[in-house]
Amino acid sequence: MNPFVAIDVETANADLASICQIGLAHYIDGFLAQEVKTYIDPEDDFDFMNVSIHGITEDTVRGAPTFSEFASLLNAKLNDQVTVCHTHFDRAAISRVCRKFGLPKPTCVWLDTARVVRRTWEQFAYSGYGLANVCRELGYEFQHHDALEDAKAAAFILLEAVKKSGLDINEWLKRVDQPISGAISHSKPIALEGNPAGPLFGEVIVFTGTIGFPRSVAATMAATLGCKVAPNVTKKTTLLVVGDQDIRKLAGHKKSTKHRKAEDLISKGQDIRILRESDFKELQELG
Repeated sequence: MNPFVAIDVETANADLASICQIGLAHYIDGFLAQEVKTYIDPEDDFDFMNVSIHGITEDTVRGAPTFSEFASLLNAKLNDQVTVCHTHFDRAAISRVCRKFGLPKPTCVWLDTARVVRRTWEQFAYSGYGLANVCRELGYEFQHHDALEDAKAAAFILLEAVKKSGLDINEWLKRVDQPISGAISHSKPIALEGNPAGPLFGEVIVFTGTIGFPRSVAATMAATLGCKVAPNVTKKTTLLVVGDQDIRKLAGHKKSTKHRKAEDLISKGQDIRILRESDFKELQELG
C-alpha cells in the first residue's frame, strides 16, 4: 500500500491561520510508522469558543514553537507525500498560515477523506460524513479535537475505504474527482441547495458582517462548493462566515447578532464552524 501522512490541526480562533496544534501520522504499508504532535504558538488571540472545543489555551502553548519555527519540519514530513485530511479545512489552514508568514507551502498531494467516505459508503454519500460520525459508525474510538487523534482517525477511515473498495491510494486520488455514484433529486435549484458533488455538500452556510464581495457572489461560491446558503443562523447551521473586518473587531466585543447566536448554539453542543471571509475564499480556491 502506498505510504501517506495524515494531518489535522486545531486553531486558536476563527482565523484558520491561527494554528495552535498539529498532529501528523505517517503510514507505511498500512501501518503507523511515525507520529508527531506539537502545540504551536499561534502568535494570535485565543477565542473562548475554540478553547471550549479543544481545551488549548495561551498557557498550554507557552514555550511551544511558532509555526515559522515548525514549518521546516512540517515540510520535511509532507513534501512529496500523499497528505490525508478529513475535509478541506486542514489543508486550507496550512495554506493560509504559510501565506500569512510568507513561507513555502508543502509540496504534497492532498487527499480529502470526507470525499473518500462519500464515494465508499452509500449512507454517507450526501450527509453525515463528519469525522466523528463516520468513526462512530465504523466502531473506531478516538479523542476528538486532539490533532493527532483526529489525524489517525482520518487515516483509519482511508484504510477502511481501501479495504472496502479495493482501490489503492493512487486510484483514490483519481476517484475523488469523479462524480459520486447514484443520483440525488432536487426539488429546488442547486443555487439554493448546493452542488451535490461539491466537497462541502451537506454544510449549511450563513454569512454575516461586511464581506468583501457581493452576497450574491458569495452565495454562488458557497453553492458551487456544495453548501446550502441560509439567511439566518438556526439549529441547522454548520458554517458561519464572518467578514474579515468584523473579525478584527472581536476584541471590542462587537460581534453581530448572527455571530452571537452561533456561539450560543455551539455552547449548547451544536457543531458550527466559524470562519473568516479570507478562509472561505481559500476553501473556494482549493475547490
